[in-house]
Amino acid sequence: MNRFPLLYLICTLLALHSFAQSRPGRPAKVANIDVNYEEEKVGAYSLPDPLLLNNGKRVTDTQTWINQRRPEILRLFEEYQFGKVPPKPAHLSFKVRETGTAFGGKAVRKQVTVFFTEDSADFKMDLLIYLPSHRAQPSPLLLTLSFVTNAMAVDDTAVIPGYAWVNGQRVLPTESRFGKVNVEKFIDAGIGYATVYYGDIEPDFKDGIKYGIRSRYLTPGSSGVAANEWGAISAWSWGLSRAMDYFETDKDIDATRIAINSASRLGKTVLWTGARDQRFALIIPSISGEGGAALSRRNYGETIRMITDSNRYFYQFAPNYHSFSDRVNELPMDSHMLIALVAPRPILMQSGDQDFFSDPKGEFLAAVHAEPVFKLFGQKGLGRTSFPEAGDKSMQNTLGFYMHRGGHSVLPEDFDIFIQFMKKHLKIDHQN
Repeated sequence: MNRFPLLYLICTLLALHSFAQSRPGRPAKVANIDVNYEEEKVGAYSLPDPLLLNNGKRVTDTQTWINQRRPEILRLFEEYQFGKVPPKPAHLSFKVRETGTAFGGKAVRKQVTVFFTEDSADFKMDLLIYLPSHRAQPSPLLLTLSFVTNAMAVDDTAVIPGYAWVNGQRVLPTESRFGKVNVEKFIDAGIGYATVYYGDIEPDFKDGIKYGIRSRYLTPGSSGVAANEWGAISAWSWGLSRAMDYFETDKDIDATRIAINSASRLGKTVLWTGARDQRFALIIPSISGEGGAALSRRNYGETIRMITDSNRYFYQFAPNYHSFSDRVNELPMDSHMLIALVAPRPILMQSGDQDFFSDPKGEFLAAVHAEPVFKLFGQKGLGRTSFPEAGDKSMQNTLGFYMHRGGHSVLPEDFDIFIQFMKKHLKIDHQN
């Protein structure tokens, strides 16, 4: 039976065994650094103005944003946080390995291998796609970047097994601690569903660069990684763009109505992808926290110093990001500007009211401070500045925010909200 579990791996909690606990679910120290959970200890901070050009002039129209300010901000995130993502590779190719039906004939299943290089032996990823069977027009869909292989992600025995990275080794998993995605819920709503395993693109560990796509782009003979070199998050984001490259070739898919979602470190990836690749029509970053939607200047929960510690997730970011560990206020950008890069496309931030380490209030405040850019385009923002109660479903304008009752997870009701948000902003019904 299909069901929605706590769908995504709580990646930031993998190392909880090494955390001292101040109270259940709240680490007192991370990487031997004290964690603050007291609002009165957050301190004062001032955010960069997303509508102020580097030359000091103010952005007052959309063309200036598009042609000048947006590229300025994008370069800041490339240089100081994520690293620059390479373009579409010259030898990209696709192979449809299987087409069939699923879920009692409700859906068409496609299994596609995306080859990143001319040599198809190593650098590739497997896309699993489900589309409603009886749509008269090409289907919109939600693409999920998954912590598990395709065969582990869904309840469908026809899915081709794939290899996963476990403790630095590639293995063929036979079971997963995750539940299965309820694909039928999307199909019944007239929405396709696609998933790809992030480990196909780049392994998620410190030395993963040796085995992932980044190894193909390092300068030959270089003695180390450049300060603005792309990290694993940019590698995973690059992979999502290659999935979009395939969607644009498939006549059964409406590539103008593709939404993306994932959670935690992959929520950061989704947000960064939405910022840099404007082909994605709708963005849903879940519980993305520090380095994602949460304000870095707000000293609450995880910090840049913690997330970029050499014993934690240094490899996920450009090395430059770590250099701001003790001078966060000197960053020329913050997360509200990352969110603003999505404008005027719809974005829904999803959080949990007990996810203190990821700072849901910091995510909400970032959305508040991104609102002027959305309004520049005539789009509606959150419609409020006070932090909402968990379960409030009212903030579903172009700039949206939803917070469930719970922690660092994606819950069944969250997916209902995602579908509702997609149907509203991508104008989805069962006929078009």
